[in-house]
Amino acid sequence: MWEKLRQIWKTRDLRNSILFVLGMLVIFRLAAHVPIPGIGVQNLREFFAQNQIFGLLNIFSGGGLENFSIVMLGVGPYITASIIMQLLAMIIPALEAMSKESAGQHKINQWTRLLTVPLAALQGYAFITLLQRQGGGLVGELNSSQWLTAIVTIMAGTLFLMWLGELISEKKIGNGISLLIFAGIIAGLPGAIQRTIAAFDPSQLFNVLAFVFIAIITVSVIVIITEGQRNIPVNFAKRIRGNRMYGGVSSHLPLRVNMAGVIPIIFAISIILFPPMIAQFFVGAATPWIAAASRFVINLFQNQVFYGLIYFIMVFAFTYFYTYIVFHPAQISENLQKQGGFIPGIRPGRHTAEYLQLTVNKILLAGALFLGIVAVLPIIMQPLTGMSTLVVGGTSLLIVVSVVIETVKQIDSQLTMRDYEGF
Repeated sequence: MWEKLRQIWKTRDLRNSILFVLGMLVIFRLAAHVPIPGIGVQNLREFFAQNQIFGLLNIFSGGGLENFSIVMLGVGPYITASIIMQLLAMIIPALEAMSKESAGQHKINQWTRLLTVPLAALQGYAFITLLQRQGGGLVGELNSSQWLTAIVTIMAGTLFLMWLGELISEKKIGNGISLLIFAGIIAGLPGAIQRTIAAFDPSQLFNVLAFVFIAIITVSVIVIITEGQRNIPVNFAKRIRGNRMYGGVSSHLPLRVNMAGVIPIIFAISIILFPPMIAQFFVGAATPWIAAASRFVINLFQNQVFYGLIYFIMVFAFTYFYTYIVFHPAQISENLQKQGGFIPGIRPGRHTAEYLQLTVNKILLAGALFLGIVAVLPIIMQPLTGMSTLVVGGTSLLIVVSVVIETVKQIDSQLTMRDYEGF
């Protein structure tokens, strides 16, 4: 490990890239403590500590919500816009065709950025209105000038984070959006540890040990799932060009157990928090049946059994959904055929694509089940440990471990590339 760190530090451009990424994360953390003008934040921290839904959103915004900072929404609107565009690409054939081309992907990315702007304004307005309706002096009444300032500031903060994420991604040291979410989660750990130590009771020693044990098991399972892969053997036919012979070698095509990485968790959290948030917006409606339906939805999602079941189903479904988006067996089969490659015992073309799709479905079933079980495992164990922060901790741990593995892999690939350049 120390030898690798020394290599990273000696490689000038890689060292500068890592320092640049760290600098961007520091800027993000500083922005998370700059409050929106005209809004007080005296009672918000206590409210977010007691409300599970808003507390989870606060973690993914890096503490920006409880501070009512200029980046209070984090990268949430951008993630929502990405989900919408990917769903549309599956429904609209023209968008699906565009997504398969480099120029088309660039245009879709531009549309995603443009869609982020109205979503940021809508979510910012919804959050402020929801907090106003919670009462308790969380957010007071705002005049038109304060409303305009708040909404414009929230939009600018979201676009600023989106820009930071793209700058980080360009350095090829991990995914920028994932690293921003990672930084927001890690930033809350010191405070959580401090609160645990301050409120520590010797009678809760077993609960703390159970929490640590679950965290270790979760990390182990996530590492196994992320690193697990099935190697499909591929042979390349011999070809003669001029006086030289090419091909005639054997290789393999790696199929990962979980190709979607951390994306299913982010998608699932974004969707599962949407119904109770909307319900809280209408809980004070004048129409009795709307208010009753809103309270029913809120109570339903506060039920741990229902919440865990929906969370598991969403993670499972999004694992398949995102893999279907990023993995194209027909395209892989076509590329293999063009290169003179074939899978032993499988005819090239359509049969190869069907074989790859069937194989991915088999291994993905195990990956999706494991990922879903790990996601809800803290919820299952919460009654045994009695620690209310365990649900948030488990979800956060999934993202942290996956992002760390992805970042380390990209750094390793950068080092490997520079070793080859040395020859």
